Amino acid sequence: MANHMLTMCLLVFTCSAALAFEPSPLQDFCIADANNSAKVNGVVCKDSKMVEANDFFFSGLHLPGNTSNFLGSKITPVNVVQVPGLNTLGVSIVRIDYAPWGLNPPHYHPRASEILTVLEGSLLVGFVTSNPENRLITKYLKKGDVFVFPMGLVHFQRNVGHGHAIVLAGFGSQNPGVVGIANAVFGSNPAIPSEVLTTAFQVDKNVVDFLQTKF
Repeated sequence: MANHMLTMCLLVFTCSAALAFEPSPLQDFCIADANNSAKVNGVVCKDSKMVEANDFFFSGLHLPGNTSNFLGSKITPVNVVQVPGLNTLGVSIVRIDYAPWGLNPPHYHPRASEILTVLEGSLLVGFVTSNPENRLITKYLKKGDVFVFPMGLVHFQRNVGHGHAIVLAGFGSQNPGVVGIANAVFGSNPAIPSEVLTTAFQVDKNVVDFLQTKF
């Protein structure tokens, strides 16, 4: 009986640890000290006696992003870099602006799920489930709609209206990270060997070479 209880306790502890993506804070706050060179999983706290209101403040999400780029979109992040007070709190937010038919291309966040709210415009959004199904789940969104992208799954958003679109998206991490699929595959430094990509994508080397010049 004792061995059975011990096994159950270890199982519960293991499952709990596996679900704890970011540790719970052990104090009221831990303001990120950008001037500290210590290497930790996160950012070192600055002296609490030096904390001020601006450590928890950001102004700028009311400003439209510049969408004059080849994607027609602009992301304005508010994470621990912009707001040091987010350190250890496990949340962050972004504003995304889209020109007409603008695109936030396929990407994923390795450390957070995302919840997106449409403030203006209409979007086509979607994500792809993991192997072996690789199922594409899509939805057309309008102003006031909310959509969730599970952590680690490739997803995208595209403005399908003739006007500009704006969204706010929240993350369950102070630093969710972002991996752009095209950038990662064709723009890595150093480059992934051509023979790897020609085999993986079943295309000619000239196609791979061309795509690598784009990224």
